[in-house]
Amino acid sequence: MAPSKLNSTDPHGNGDTSFSSSQPDNGSSDSLTLFHSEKAVQELLQQTPIQQTDDHLIEFSEALRTVAKALRRAAEGKASAQAEAAEWKRRFELERARNQQLEHKGKSPGECNTDIDAQRVENSTNQPMQRNETNELSENCSTNGLCSHEILHDGETDSQAKAVPNRIMKKASFKLSWRCKGDISDQHKHDIVSFERGNITAAGRSSKQISLKWESDPQTVLIMTKPNSTSVRILCAEMVRWLKEHKKLNIYVEPRVMGELLSESSYFNFVHTWKDEKEVLSLHTKVDLVVTLGGDGTVLWAASMFKGPVPPIVPFSLGSLGFMTPFYSEHYRDCLDSVLRGPISITLRHRLQCYVIRDAAKNEYEMEEPILVLNEVTIDRGISSFLTNLECYCDNSFVTCVQGDGLILSTTSGSTAYSLAAGGSMVHPQVPGILFTPICPHSLSFRPLILPEHVTIRVQVPFNSRSPAWASFDGKDRKQLAAGDALVCSMAPWPVPTACQIDSTNDFLRSIHDGLHWNLRKTQSFDGPRDL
Repeated sequence: MAPSKLNSTDPHGNGDTSFSSSQPDNGSSDSLTLFHSEKAVQELLQQTPIQQTDDHLIEFSEALRTVAKALRRAAEGKASAQAEAAEWKRRFELERARNQQLEHKGKSPGECNTDIDAQRVENSTNQPMQRNETNELSENCSTNGLCSHEILHDGETDSQAKAVPNRIMKKASFKLSWRCKGDISDQHKHDIVSFERGNITAAGRSSKQISLKWESDPQTVLIMTKPNSTSVRILCAEMVRWLKEHKKLNIYVEPRVMGELLSESSYFNFVHTWKDEKEVLSLHTKVDLVVTLGGDGTVLWAASMFKGPVPPIVPFSLGSLGFMTPFYSEHYRDCLDSVLRGPISITLRHRLQCYVIRDAAKNEYEMEEPILVLNEVTIDRGISSFLTNLECYCDNSFVTCVQGDGLILSTTSGSTAYSLAAGGSMVHPQVPGILFTPICPHSLSFRPLILPEHVTIRVQVPFNSRSPAWASFDGKDRKQLAAGDALVCSMAPWPVPTACQIDSTNDFLRSIHDGLHWNLRKTQSFDGPRDL
């Protein structure tokens, strides 16, 4: 009997329809037919092909059972991952809301300007100020420029300032303004975009150069130097002597430099320093100007001393590369005299504010202290031989999964540092943005990105990562990121103002020409073939 004959069943499973329909309608014939059919089925079950078919069906059913188990595990893993992603999103949203609330706790610029102008007029006249005079002065300040207290104001009252024993004098105030090259007016243009008669036009604010003008004479200078350099030590002692004798300024130095100066001569007893971390945190309330003697690393070190507002920095080039050090030490007298006299052009170098959130944190407030970086934060694989596996999010949007040696989140000031070596673009330091640069990605299509400055970036080590990752901040403070840990980065509200020799664009172009020999090529000969 052919096996195909058994398979010709009707939809109700009644066997061979053609065979049953041809039989007479009597009981004996039906019984005989069933007897022969059962006998035929038994014979077929004893045949080898049917046994082989049963074996294959058993194997196929076991395979289906295995696939079902795998699909069930995949569904459970997907549900767990979605739950974890929702939890991280909730933590991230709460953290961002908390940061916004903390930022909104401070005074608004209008209130700050009113308090400052009221105090200034009261000190000059010693009489009560009328309400209309206060409004007039406040409007004048907010129209003509940004007061220094909008950046450097620390919330102290005069009584609190007098209670600090180490406070020498009141900080010098200054004004920031935007101006075009050759423009006499220092009028600050607040409107970035104007809307008139249905037309949207840009105000061209990004083309303005930032200028700093002192409203009162600077009184205190902090000098920071590169260690283990004889030439820097000699120059520092000479500069301290000149600033004290010719400019009558109060000088602050690091404890290390203080020991070097006193070991050289007891003449430097007038120099001030700090004793503990608490005094370091209050430096911005005492110092009007910071002078660095070294390279870009010294500028990074000086910026790291200030966890909040940063006084203007005058960087002198005494290192190997100087993308942020436009001033030459040979002419320090003329440079400092010009800076102290003002006005000067400055570059506002943005910083990144980084938080490490551990997977073991019970809530969004259990996080480590924020870390401020001026160049970049790097997440790499450390000593592990495995590729890094990093999930990256921009605000609420998934960006990509990094598989390679690591990832660099850089400021535009750091675009000429590690990010440049990893294939990132060079960006003008006053362009507000965050560079997203992969390190040796295992993908031919993974190109660097430049993201806007208002976004928040979260980099998380997934739970299925083969090894932990390591984060370093401006090349130091290395931290391990285990599975489930995340690094959250956003633009810090306190930039680093550095003085320019000419202006921000000129200093930037000169630095990439002199430091990197950018596009340096032998000029093509003029005596070759020409177009007729």
